[in-house]
Amino acid sequence: MTMTTTDGLIQLKDVCLDYESHHDRTNNLKEFIVNLITRRSYVKEKLTKIRAIDHMNFTVQEDDRIGIIGLNGSGKSTLLKVISGILVPSAGQIKVDGSIQPLIEVGAGFDAEFTGRENIYLNGYMLGFTKKQLKEKEKEIIDFTELGEFIDTPVKYYSSGMTVRLAFTIATSISPDILIIDEMLAAGDAAFISKAEKRIDHLINQARALVIVSHDLGFIERMCTRTYVMEKGKFIFGGKTEEALQFYKNMIKTRQQASINN
Repeated sequence: MTMTTTDGLIQLKDVCLDYESHHDRTNNLKEFIVNLITRRSYVKEKLTKIRAIDHMNFTVQEDDRIGIIGLNGSGKSTLLKVISGILVPSAGQIKVDGSIQPLIEVGAGFDAEFTGRENIYLNGYMLGFTKKQLKEKEKEIIDFTELGEFIDTPVKYYSSGMTVRLAFTIATSISPDILIIDEMLAAGDAAFISKAEKRIDHLINQARALVIVSHDLGFIERMCTRTYVMEKGKFIFGGKTEEALQFYKNMIKTRQQASINN
């Protein structure tokens, strides 16, 4: 459930998200023969639930610049999708005051058969732009991507870096109240990343709040004033960014040492 609030720009109260994991295999003749040869039994438990977000309580206030870090599989990206409304929580309540622009899995809505220029309009419509607004932004978007003549080539022929350039530029053409960012520049080249970070800086300065997930601890350190460490769908530490980064580094070091000793 999502509604407006005066308690903060974003407020999560006891939010949970469960995924379903299916274990059963197709009960056909091929499976029967494989089971017979390998003496493999059909699974007794065909479905289990995995808790990706576990009773999360979290508030984002005006002017917050929040980082979320953690190991792969800790629930960071899932949390951002829940906050953005992409995923609906299994339990709990989410309250939002303001517009959210999630820079998550940018380019996921691209049509590979369409050209880059056509995808500007397709993605732009999905972001809520009118045709007139997109016409006004078209040149600026194309210039920023530096795709040149490739803008009229079908996206299926783009490299991952070219796709990221176009998707990022379209997504950052809107100025939201709340900016949500998730590792969106991972496939970009170094020169474009530097250019893109300046564009993000501009968006952040305009946004009322920022929540960002990244494995780039330097980026988190530069951008965030408060950071949370996440594990198994929960926050295990939260505080000033420098303190959170030190906690995270110590955690990794301790676990690496324990792994070597074992």
